[in-house]
Amino acid sequence: MTTRAAGTSAAAEMEPETDHTKAAAAGHRKHLAMLERLSKRTATPSPDSTSSDASPVATFLSRFAAAKLAAESALSACRSSPEDAPSSVATAAAAIDDLDRLVAEASHSLPPYELRSALAAVSDLRAAHRLAASDLRPNKSFSFRNKSKPPKTPPQHPPTLPPPPPPLEQPKPILETILPGFGFRGRKGAILAKDLRVSDEKDGDFTLADLVSCEIHLKGKCRALYVHKLRDCRVFVGAVFGSVLIENVQRCTFVMAAHQIRIHQATATDFYLRARSRPIIEDCSGVRFAPHALKYRGIEDDLRDAGLEEETGNWANVDDFKWLRAVQSPNWCLLPEEERLPAIDISDIQELEEDDH
Repeated sequence: MTTRAAGTSAAAEMEPETDHTKAAAAGHRKHLAMLERLSKRTATPSPDSTSSDASPVATFLSRFAAAKLAAESALSACRSSPEDAPSSVATAAAAIDDLDRLVAEASHSLPPYELRSALAAVSDLRAAHRLAASDLRPNKSFSFRNKSKPPKTPPQHPPTLPPPPPPLEQPKPILETILPGFGFRGRKGAILAKDLRVSDEKDGDFTLADLVSCEIHLKGKCRALYVHKLRDCRVFVGAVFGSVLIENVQRCTFVMAAHQIRIHQATATDFYLRARSRPIIEDCSGVRFAPHALKYRGIEDDLRDAGLEEETGNWANVDDFKWLRAVQSPNWCLLPEEERLPAIDISDIQELEEDDH
């Protein structure tokens, strides 16, 4: 009786241990199965899911930060090493151009906030670069100036000092230092034409600067277009597969197609545009916008190669960075249809001037 009771008691004691072992083993198997499912999910992501790290916006922000740092470093070198300032200014210009092109290439895929922030950063760097370039001037001649405090008891007959020499006229910053690429500069009353399709430097940057009462015809494509200080000019441009930067223009007419167009300090000027992103204006007044109106033999191929074959309607969607109210900016308007130019055909216009390097 005692032996049976002891055996029954031992069996009863082992039963809970067996159940506990089985429960632990089952839980362990479930844990392993869950880890396996997670491993497979990580190894083979769903086709509908995309990694935020590999998204176009994240990739752009990473590249933009690196390019911005390079431009800022070059500008900083202008101040820290005055003896190397000319080369640093040139390096900064190239870095800012790369940054500008990077924004232009990604402009159609960026959210509005990211695009505005990037454009504002490029604008600030351009302003800093212009300031650095303008500082590249010869030092003034030494003049005898006594900046120390006068003595308490001045001498009875102070020596007569020679008058200081007149200050040297400070030259303006060289445009070639600020604006890259080849192009037309310093002309008045001229007809300037260039076929970029047969140029030795095709698909590069092009500059129009210091032009008065000129008519400019550019056939073909260029990577970027820089326009500075034009008066009473008419400008016809085929296709720009990067960005256009227009500064300080008055009473002009522009007909062009580009991925990105930024206009600064323009007055009484008309723009006939095709653009992948919304045109941006700053410090402008009396500017008007209309759809693209340019023709020449082969322009369809140039527009297609530049990714500008489709009319986006962005010519009418202008952002005024200096007008933050909800109502329409008073600085720009749509050009009335009855005042618009008809489509302009420049097919038969040949090169009439050599470009300036």
